[in-house]
Amino acid sequence: MTLDLHETAAARLRSVNQRYTASRRALVEVLSAGSAPSTIPEMLASRPGAPQSSTYRNLAVLEQAGVVRRLVTNDAFARFELAEDLTEHHHHLVCSVCGAVDDFSAPPAVERSLARVMADVASSSGFRAEYHRLDLIGTCARCDR
Repeated sequence: MTLDLHETAAARLRSVNQRYTASRRALVEVLSAGSAPSTIPEMLASRPGAPQSSTYRNLAVLEQAGVVRRLVTNDAFARFELAEDLTEHHHHLVCSVCGAVDDFSAPPAVERSLARVMADVASSSGFRAEYHRLDLIGTCARCDR
């Protein structure tokens, strides 16, 4: 866990008049250690004794501060991950059957092509794009069996 990540999280929380508490720090660490976006039950399983209500509240504050991003799929639980600018640019494979989400990175040439297409679309519609997300929706290998 890099000190820079925690310093950035603390600064973002201060900007919305919130503190970087031990519970919020623990959630950032859980999300940083994960290989894919996590549900609240998954986060609670990795933090025995953490109150569910506090986890919900802390995730909402972290999301408001721009530390965490919420991903909504078709399963019963939203998934959370660190904001992309705190990690690295990536996209998601989202299973429409079970709601599983996996991260993937596109090759640089694909990212450049996507950026050009997105810039053209934004420009032609007078839209000022800040970033792009690409979620591929389909059926994961486990559900496809």
